[in-house]
Amino acid sequence: MKTPAAAHACGVMLVLLSLPAVLQTTPAQKNVIDIYSLNVDSKVSSRFAHTVVTSRVVNRADTMQEAVFQMELPKKAFITNFSMIIDGVTYPGNIKEKDAAQEQYSAAVARGESAGLVKVTGRKMEQFQVSVSVAPAGKVTFELVYEELLKRHLGVYELLLKVRPQQLVKHLQMDIHIFEPQGISFLETESTFMTNELANALTTSQNETKAHIRFKPTLSQQQNSPEQQDTVVDGDFIVRYDVNRTLSGGSIQIENGYFVHYFAPTGLPTIPKNVIFVIDKSGSMDGKKIQQTREALIKILDDLSPKDQFNLISFSNEATQWKPSLVPASAKNVEEAKSYAASIHAQGGTNINDAMLMAVQLLEKANREELLLPGSVSLLLLLTDGDPTVGETSPTRIQKNVKDAINGKYSLFCLGFGFDVSYPFLEKLALENGGLARRIYEDSDSALQLQDFYLEVANPLLTNVAFEYPSNTVEEVTQDNFQLLFEGSEMVVSGKLQDQNPDVLSATVTGQLLMQNVTFQMESRVAEQEEEFRSPKYIFHGFMERLWAYLTIQQLLEKMVSASDAEKQALEIQALGLSLNYSFVTPLTSMVVTKPEGQEQSQVAEKPIENGEALINLSIVRFPGMLHSFSSRQGLPGPLHFHHHSSFGRTLDSGLASMPAPPGLYEEFHEMDLALKEITQTVLPPAELPAPLHPLPSPASQLVLPAPGTSYAVPAPIQAPSVILPLPGQSVDRLCVDIKHSRGPMNLLSDPDQGVEVTGHYKRNKAQFSWIKVTFKKPQLQVHVSPEQVVVTRDRRSSAYKWKETLFSVMPGLVLTMDKAGLLLLSSPDKVTIGLLYWDGPEPGVRLLLQDTDRFSSHVGGTLGQFYQDVLWEPSAAADDSKRTLKVQGRDHPATREPKLDYQEGAPGTEISCWSVEL
Repeated sequence: MKTPAAAHACGVMLVLLSLPAVLQTTPAQKNVIDIYSLNVDSKVSSRFAHTVVTSRVVNRADTMQEAVFQMELPKKAFITNFSMIIDGVTYPGNIKEKDAAQEQYSAAVARGESAGLVKVTGRKMEQFQVSVSVAPAGKVTFELVYEELLKRHLGVYELLLKVRPQQLVKHLQMDIHIFEPQGISFLETESTFMTNELANALTTSQNETKAHIRFKPTLSQQQNSPEQQDTVVDGDFIVRYDVNRTLSGGSIQIENGYFVHYFAPTGLPTIPKNVIFVIDKSGSMDGKKIQQTREALIKILDDLSPKDQFNLISFSNEATQWKPSLVPASAKNVEEAKSYAASIHAQGGTNINDAMLMAVQLLEKANREELLLPGSVSLLLLLTDGDPTVGETSPTRIQKNVKDAINGKYSLFCLGFGFDVSYPFLEKLALENGGLARRIYEDSDSALQLQDFYLEVANPLLTNVAFEYPSNTVEEVTQDNFQLLFEGSEMVVSGKLQDQNPDVLSATVTGQLLMQNVTFQMESRVAEQEEEFRSPKYIFHGFMERLWAYLTIQQLLEKMVSASDAEKQALEIQALGLSLNYSFVTPLTSMVVTKPEGQEQSQVAEKPIENGEALINLSIVRFPGMLHSFSSRQGLPGPLHFHHHSSFGRTLDSGLASMPAPPGLYEEFHEMDLALKEITQTVLPPAELPAPLHPLPSPASQLVLPAPGTSYAVPAPIQAPSVILPLPGQSVDRLCVDIKHSRGPMNLLSDPDQGVEVTGHYKRNKAQFSWIKVTFKKPQLQVHVSPEQVVVTRDRRSSAYKWKETLFSVMPGLVLTMDKAGLLLLSSPDKVTIGLLYWDGPEPGVRLLLQDTDRFSSHVGGTLGQFYQDVLWEPSAAADDSKRTLKVQGRDHPATREPKLDYQEGAPGTEISCWSVEL
C-alpha cells in the first residue's frame, strides 16, 4: 500500500478519551456518501479487548463530498491506531507527545485551516471524529483500533460496542471472540436496537473456554419497515460474562514473556464494616437531587449487615450527626435511620471541611473507646453536588485537613452529584485516602447509581493484600499492594518474566481477614501457558505485553492525581514513554493524521480529563424581540435539546389552539417556530428531533361555544380492568379482574415449579399498578417496573431503562425484550411469558400481561394465580345470560359480562366484551 510523502500531507491531530464504538454519518451524507461495508471485530483475550472498526465508503454523487467518520469509545480505552486509505494511498495516524503534536496543529491553524472538537456525547461517551473530502466515485477506508482491559464490576466483565451507521449497510458484521483459560461461567448479550426481526442475525457459540458472538444482518433485516430505507441498527451492543474461579481465587497466565495474575477468591466471609454516610443537604441539592438521595439512602440502609456499625452526618452551613456515636445496624436502628434520611431537606451552604472532620472524629472516638470490632473495615462515604462555600473553602487546605485526620486508617469514597462540583477536588480527596471518586449523573436513575456504587464497597473480603513473586524470575511488576478487596471485584497484577524464563512461575498472596492472616499460593507452568495462547487464531497475539503497558499507564496516571509536583514529573515521564512506545493515545499524547494535499480541514481531538464544568457548546439564537444564550453542560439536558420548545407546544395545544390569536401573535410565533426548526435541523440528530409544534391558529380562528341551555348526555367511559387473564382450555377464554380491595403490596402470582413470583402495588384511586416486580429463581433476576423506569437486577447489578426504548437481552434461560410501544416481555422456553406494559393514560401506570398460561404448574398461587387452579364456570341463569358464577378453589365469585377496554395492545385500548370479577 502506498503512503503519502510527508511534504504533501496536511496534519490532523486527534486525541481521544473513550467508550462504545460508533460509526455515524450525518443526514446530509445519507444519499451521497454510502457506507457499503462496516466491520467491528473485537478479540477479548484474558479480559484484554482489542477492537478494530473498519468502514468502507463511496461517494455516489457527481461532485466532491465530505465523508465524516465518528466513533464513540469506551472511557477507559486507548486508541492505538487510526488510518485512512484514499485512492490506494494510506494516510496513517502517528502518536506524538502532546506538545509536539500541538505545534503541528497550531501551524495548520496559522495557515487558515479550521479546527474540529471532541464532543461529549453522553454519560460515558466521548466522540472521535475525522472528515475527508472524497471525489466523485471515490472510495475511502477508515480503520480505527482501540484497546482496553475489561474491569470486573459486581461480578461481571462488560464489553460495550455502539453502532450508528444511520443508513442501510450492504455488508454489516460484528464479531466478538472471547478466550478465557479459566473457563467462561456465564455469558449474556444485550442490545438497545435488536428486534425480533434482527434476532436471527445474532448467533452465539460457546464452549468451556471460548465464545464467538456474531451479528450479521441482511439489508432487509436492517430496514425499519419495507417502505422505509431507515435502519433500526442504532445503539448499544453489550456482552457480559464471568469466569470460573476456585477457592484460591488466582489465575496466572503467561504469553510471550509477560504474565498477568488475576485474583478474586470465592467462599470468603464478608468483613464487618463501620460506615459513615456524609450527605450534602445544601440548597443546591433541593428538588430531585435530594429526593433521589433520600430514596437511595433508605435502600442502602436496608442493605447493611447486622454486624455492621454506622452513622449519618448531613451538612449545609453546619454539620449535624444523627447519633452521638456509631450504632449497630440492628433492625430498630436501621428503621430510625431511614426515618431520619426521609426527613433530610436541602437548604444553606456547603461546609465540606467540618462535615468530613466530624466523620473522622466519630471513627476516632469509637476506636479509642474500643467500640470497633477488631479487624473490621471503616469507610467514609461523601456525597456532595457543589464546591465548598462555608467554613474552610480552599480545596487544597480541605484535602490536607482530611488527609491528616484520616492518617491512612480509613478509606474515603467521594460521590460528585452533577457537574457543579469540582471532580478533580473529589478525586484527589478520595485517592489520597485509599478510596476512589465517582460522578453521579443527574437523571431518572440517579438513586440507582448511588445504590450501585454502595454495592461495590458493601462487602469487604480482605484487607492489606500483597502479591509476592520470586525476585529472580520477574521484573517491572505493576502495583502489587492493595488496601481492600471487595466482593464482585478483581485484583490484577502484571509483569515481565526475566530472560532466563523459569519452568514454573509461583506466587504468594497474603491478606487479612478480620484479625487472621491468610495466605494463598499458586503456580503456573510457563511452557504450558505459552502454548495455550500461541495457536488459536481468534486471539490477538502479543496482547499480554500490551495489557501490561496499558495497566502500568493507567496506574501511573492515577498516581499523578495525588502526587507532589516532583513525583508527578517523574510519573509523567514514565507514562509518556510507555504511551509513545506502545502507540497509545493517552492524556499525555496526541495522534496526528495526515490528509491528501490541498484539503483545508484540520481537527483536534484531545483525550479529555474528568472535570467539573465540561461545557459543550454555546449558541446564540435570535428571535423577534428576544436574544437567548443557550448552553449545555456535559451530561445535562439543556435548551439545545429543546425542552422549552416541547413545553411551549403543549401550552399551545391546551390553550391557544381553540382561541382567536391576538393581532401579530401568529406572525411572531410563526417566525419563532421557523427559527426553532432551523436550529433543530442544524444541532440535533434525527433521533432527537422534538415533535412539531401544534398547528397555530390563524388570525381568523374563532371560539365556538354550544348554545345556551343545551345539555348533553355523556356516557360513562369504558374502563380498562386491573388485569386481563387468558384462560386457555376453558369455556371462557379470558377473564377481566378488577381489584377493588387491595391494601399495600400484593402477591399476584407465585409458581415454585416455574421459579417465578410476581408482586405489585395497585392504586385503587388511579386504577393502575404503581409498580410491579417479577422475580426469577433461574437465572436469579428481578425486574421492577414503575411508570418512571424499568430496573433489571441480577446478582446485585442493577440497570435502569426508560420505557419505549428498544431492549433485547439474552441470558441463559431467559430473554428480555422491549419495543417502542413500551411492552416489556420476559420469556423462556417451557415457562409462562410475562408482559409488563407502560400505560400512558390520564394516570400513567403499569399493566400486567400473561401469555402461555397453560405452562403454569399445579402449584401456582396468588391473587391472580388462583384462577389457574380448580376453576369451574357455572351455567348462566336463564333470565340473565350476562351473569354467571365462577368457582375458584371452592369459593364463589360473581361474574358479569360487560364492555371493557383491552389494554394489551397499548393505549388507548380497544373495546371488548369480557366476563368480569371483582377482588
